[in-house]
Amino acid sequence: MGISVQPVVVLLLCTILITITVYLSTTNYITFPFPSLTPTDYYTPNPKSSVPNQNVDVSSDQTPQKMKLISASSSSSSLEGVVEELKKWDLCNGAGSVDYIPCLDNNNAIKQLKSRRHMEHRERHCPEPTPTCLVPLPHNYKPPVPWPKSRDMVWYDNVPHPKLVEYKKEQNWVNKTGEYLVFPGGGTQFKFGVTHYVEFIEQALPSIKWGKNIRVVLDVGCGVASFGGFLLDKDAITMSFAPKDEHEAQIQFALERGIPATLSVIGTQQLTFPSNAFDLIHCARCRVHWDADGGKPLLELNRVLRPGGFFIWSATPVYRDNDRDSRIWNSMVTLTKSICWKVVTKTVDSSGIGLVIYQKPASESCYNKRSTQDPPLCDKKEVNASWYVPLAKCISKLPIRKSWPELWPKRLVSVKPQSISVSAEKLKKDTEKWSAIVSDVYLERLAVNWSSVRNVMDMNAGYGSFAAALINRPLWVMNVVPVDKPDTLSVVYDRGLIGVYHDWCESLNTYPRTYDLLHSSFFLGDVSQRCDVVQVAAEIDRIVRPGGYLVVQDTKETIKKLESIFGSLHWSTKIYQDKFLVGRKGFWRPAKPEL
Repeated sequence: MGISVQPVVVLLLCTILITITVYLSTTNYITFPFPSLTPTDYYTPNPKSSVPNQNVDVSSDQTPQKMKLISASSSSSSLEGVVEELKKWDLCNGAGSVDYIPCLDNNNAIKQLKSRRHMEHRERHCPEPTPTCLVPLPHNYKPPVPWPKSRDMVWYDNVPHPKLVEYKKEQNWVNKTGEYLVFPGGGTQFKFGVTHYVEFIEQALPSIKWGKNIRVVLDVGCGVASFGGFLLDKDAITMSFAPKDEHEAQIQFALERGIPATLSVIGTQQLTFPSNAFDLIHCARCRVHWDADGGKPLLELNRVLRPGGFFIWSATPVYRDNDRDSRIWNSMVTLTKSICWKVVTKTVDSSGIGLVIYQKPASESCYNKRSTQDPPLCDKKEVNASWYVPLAKCISKLPIRKSWPELWPKRLVSVKPQSISVSAEKLKKDTEKWSAIVSDVYLERLAVNWSSVRNVMDMNAGYGSFAAALINRPLWVMNVVPVDKPDTLSVVYDRGLIGVYHDWCESLNTYPRTYDLLHSSFFLGDVSQRCDVVQVAAEIDRIVRPGGYLVVQDTKETIKKLESIFGSLHWSTKIYQDKFLVGRKGFWRPAKPEL
């Protein structure tokens, strides 16, 4: 009896279909490479997605009404349930919208300040609610010049600010050459270039060994960060900072170059760094009046400088003797003596530029021997997570048994247990965990082109183990410790890494388009309990460069919500194992608002 062919064919097709279905449902990873990006690429959003409608005129700072919150505890975890909450995105508009920094460009709040004597107008004044408009791109913006070429030259169209070129043309900070801004390594105090200047420091005090005992450096009033950029070659990482002021876009230049930097000022509040953190602090004509307000600015440097650490001051009062400079120098002598700083060297080089190097005491014995207890030791319990904490007119107490870290790079994995609030075993396990995740997942299985990544930010850094796992790659990580999480930032610095405190319900002190990759591990779901995750997404979009990435590890529910939100921003998104999301920002911007 003959067998009918049709049932056999149907059976065969069913078997193939079942096999494919089982394979797809059980396979952990399938490669979905992102398309290559050019400025003309525009990504098609999820057709079900729409986006939040926010429009902020940054010239008058008219902040919008607060967006409807997308609750992390919503009973609906479906894509449709999330999208239903969203409206339409709009561009920020008004003067300066391309470089909009919400907490530093709040013009209405700044106009209402009663005083500017202590740089209050350069401090944070965040609008409420946090704006969710999207910053426009500069005309002819293009993918950044890759590292290490970017250290010496960047696209002018990406940071089209000629003011500093003209203002500092005699000092060789930055020059415009064709389509590029070129950074020759000059500076106000670097007459023979930054290389000569750093070698001058080494000759002045041979006990300063860059990349060995000196690993973490703070550069106050950094200019375009050429000092910190040069030290990267010596395995020393520098947190360069300056205010957003008349020296137009200096921090933006630094970050476009691929050099660590942040916007900050020593005004009326503590810097967002932990106490006893930096191995060395540097100031080359940084225009800070150290003796102002009873010496509070220098007392703040003393707080963040590691016991036994060094302060290098290169300024005219050190090597000139006119009436003004002599008056400033004598005031500095009195102030440094009162806080037990010791002059370890004072010298002038062949260019006529001089410097003095101070050393902070390693114990409190000197404090107790002073003839007058002025300034006094701080008697209140210090809040290490310095976030909107007023400057204090007192000497920060030294930690008990705080010894100098191991030489770099050993200190990355050999933090002394008595110096931190975590056991050596716990730190070891955390380091091993992140080393495995980064090597097995982030570098191998996610659709990230790591060769294009230079500036990285870890949104909830913990002990800095994510950064430690990437230490041998040509990139750097800004480790952010959220102020509502355990204070682990001192551990980050003890390991030889850098970072800041921050509240992600507010905008970050950085220019738009300054990071290639933002990373979050089980954090964005939590932050939605405190503030609108749509606002946080808009801030991420502001910070990340076109072509840059967001990498998230979180719950399946949070991943789905984020996929919808970033899809509405026209980011390309991919999900791995239902717990990793990779988003890539394109060049899409909403249409300009009609006048």
